[in-house]
Parts: sequence; C-alpha cells; structure tokens
Amino acid sequence: MDTLLIALQGGLDSLAAYLAAHVLLCLVPAFFIAGALSALVPQSAIIRFLGPDAPRWVSYPAAAGAGSLLAVCSCTIQPLFAGIYKKGAGLGPAITFLFFAPAGNILALSYTGVALGPEFAIARILLALSFGIGIGMIMALLFRVGEEARQADRRAFASTESIPRRNLLFLATLVALLIAGTLKVDFLKAVLFQSQWSWATAVDLQQTLDRWVPVNEAIGAEGLSLQGALLIGLLLMIGAVAWRGLGRVDQGINRLTSVTLALTAATLIFAALGLRVLGPELQLTVTGRTVAVALLCAALVPQARRFDPWDMQQWLWETWRFVKQIFPLLVVGVFLVGVIRVFIEPEWIRSIAGSNTVLANLAGVVFGVFMYFPTLVEVPIAKMFLSLGMHPGPLIAYLMADPELSLQSILITAAIIGKLRAWTYVGLVALFSTLAGLTYGAWSDGASLYLIGGLVLGFVALLVTSLHLIERARQQRA
Repeated sequence: MDTLLIALQGGLDSLAAYLAAHVLLCLVPAFFIAGALSALVPQSAIIRFLGPDAPRWVSYPAAAGAGSLLAVCSCTIQPLFAGIYKKGAGLGPAITFLFFAPAGNILALSYTGVALGPEFAIARILLALSFGIGIGMIMALLFRVGEEARQADRRAFASTESIPRRNLLFLATLVALLIAGTLKVDFLKAVLFQSQWSWATAVDLQQTLDRWVPVNEAIGAEGLSLQGALLIGLLLMIGAVAWRGLGRVDQGINRLTSVTLALTAATLIFAALGLRVLGPELQLTVTGRTVAVALLCAALVPQARRFDPWDMQQWLWETWRFVKQIFPLLVVGVFLVGVIRVFIEPEWIRSIAGSNTVLANLAGVVFGVFMYFPTLVEVPIAKMFLSLGMHPGPLIAYLMADPELSLQSILITAAIIGKLRAWTYVGLVALFSTLAGLTYGAWSDGASLYLIGGLVLGFVALLVTSLHLIERARQQRA
C-alpha cells in the first residue's frame, strides 16, 4: 500500500508541475496555431509542392515545412502521410514529411526548448531536418522503378490556389504569441514594473503546496508555486466552458465561445506575469513578456473579425479537435512519467546510457520502439532520463526514434507503402537516429564541430555513393 501511495504521489506531482509550468505559454498558443493551419490553409497550396514534378530543392524543403506546420501530433501524421502519398505525392517527399513531422512540428520544438533547453531544440530540428531529407531521398532512389510505375498515370496536386494574406497575418500573429511566451531573450525578460504587498496567507498556501508537491532536484521534480496552482485552476475553468464553447462551435459561435477565448487570453497574460511568495509578502512583476503577450492577444481580436463566421468556426473546431486528441494523452502520459520516475534508480540509467557509445545510442533507439509515447510526452520522459543521468547523445537518439518507430506506426506505414519499403524506412531511421545521437553526444563532450561535420558528411557521402552504385548496377542488369 505504501508503494502504491508513493507512486500515486509521484504521478500527481509530475502532473501538477507539468500543467503549471509547461502548458500555457507553450502549448495553448500552439493548439490554436495548429487549428488555424488545418482550417485556414488550403491543402492544395501546400501539397502541390510535394509531387514528383516539383524540383527536389522545392519538394523536400516543402515536405519538411508542411510537416512542421500541419502535423501537431503523431496520431495525425499517418493519415496525412497516407493522404498525400495516395493522391500522388512522391515517395521521397512523403517520407520526409513522415519523418520530420513528429520531431519538427511547432509543438514538439517549442516544448523541447522549454523543457530541455534551446540547445536540444536546435539539435532536434537540425538533425531531424537534414536526416529527414536524406532518408526521403534515399528511399526515392532505392524504390525508383516502383515510383515511376506508380506515377505513370497520375500527377501530384497541381493548383494555383494560394494562402490569403489575411490568413498569413493571422497565423503570423499566433506564431508571434507563441514565441513571445517562450523565447528567452533580454527584452522579454526585462522588468518593467514590480510591486510587493503583505499577505500572510500566501506563505501558508505556499508551504501547503510545498508539502503536497515537494521539490526534488535529484529526480527532476519541480514542485508547484502559488502562481502555478492558480494557473491550474484557470485551466480547469477553461476546460469547463470550452466543452460547450468550443465543443459545439460547429453549430455556431455561442456565448461560451467568447467566454472561452476571453478566459484563455486572460490566463495567458497571467501566466506571463511574475508572481512569487517572498516571506510574508507577495511580489508581482510585469516584464516585457507580459506586455508582448497582452498586445498580441489584443491584436488577434480585430483580425478575427475580418473572417467569415464559418472560417472562425472551422478554426476553433479544429483547435478543439487537437486539444481532445492530444491533451488527455499528455495528462495520462505525464502522470505515468511521475509514477515511473519513482521506481527508476539513477544508477540504471547511468550504466546503460550514461556515456556516448554506439550501444548506448542503440539502447535509446530500441527504447523508442518498444516504449512509445505520444508526441510531446516523450519530452518529459526525456527530461526524466536526463535528470537520472542519461547522456545527451542517447537522449537525442531516443527523441529522434520514439515518434518514428513505434510498433503501431511501423504496421500502419507497411499497410500504406508495403512491407519492404516500410522495413527499409525503419532500418534507415534506426541508423540515422543512432548517428544523430553519436553526433550530438560528441559535440556535448567537446569534440570539434569541424571534425563532427566532416565525419557526418563523409558518412552521408559514402551512403549515397553506395546507393547510387547499387541503383546503376540494377539498371544495367535490367
């Protein structure tokens, strides 16, 4: 019974800290961005760049860009991949989309930066982008003959439809809101106003929260501040009104819709404030971030009024759909992280993946296959491992492999493109994820960037040359 209570306490501690520290300024704007991208960006305006007729220097970057914008959760990637592949997108760009989307979408990158640090987010996007394009091109080369036959009687989406300027401005404002809430730069952190007032009850409340959710740096437990507890309460209020305000917006915008949006904006502004308990006093701090978030929230209002009601309904409905798909999985996943963290000894992690070896990086890849977590849940898992002693190299290998190589994803991919192509893709992802871990781990250990870059380029050149020779030999035999 004591073990069960300890595990339950660990799960609740993890969930409380997660909701208070990482959801609001990071995930809430990203959900609205994802909804806007799904509802306000014409599909043909993006997909038309992925066909076999498009130049490679256009199709592969476009595939990566579409993945970063359209796919906000791993559960949405497979149907999107199936749709663009079956409608005529080339195998190479489609594979790049499939690979890059889970690791490079706006939610995963912003949350990685907030939870693990900007260096992990930068490494993740650079490695996922370069290796995603590389894997796509290799797959296109390996299965070139089959692709030519598949594309013989159909062409990819040829369309002149573009994204309206007002939609681009609206999206840019939402992205700016996300950046303003998460970017750590001096002008956003600058203190503009600060005030203190006595409130003895605040001390008692904070001490109670410290007992309920204690800080434990050894296992990465962050604790819960008074502001964090208030933010959790605001999140619960948003959920209560959004169930009808956004959940029924397909039937028309109602009064609770406006309440939901106003409450969300107020919560984001409150999250951007600094609220600390200092002895018997409560300190309130207004920073550049607070002002930027408030101004951007206000700027969205006149822009939204320029859209037709139907467009706004679609935007809010898509946002709510993503929230329903992802948020419950995040809550369950983060709770399980806290439970698992209680039982894991740091010595286990250090012994298996505490150094940057090939075996340690392969262990990170294999763990990603058999212990799949939804997109974003792998980030708190990775943070837990980092706090328990995992080397940054194997950690990056895990972050690269986990969204790509789950057993269910492998099976679905095989059903879409065939078993041979799917297992070839699995092998390439495992290989490149291991290489990514070794590369980032070597950089973390202080190796020269020139040496690392030379080795990676040499490996890629050797691989591409080998594949080219294999393809040429096959053509000669044919």
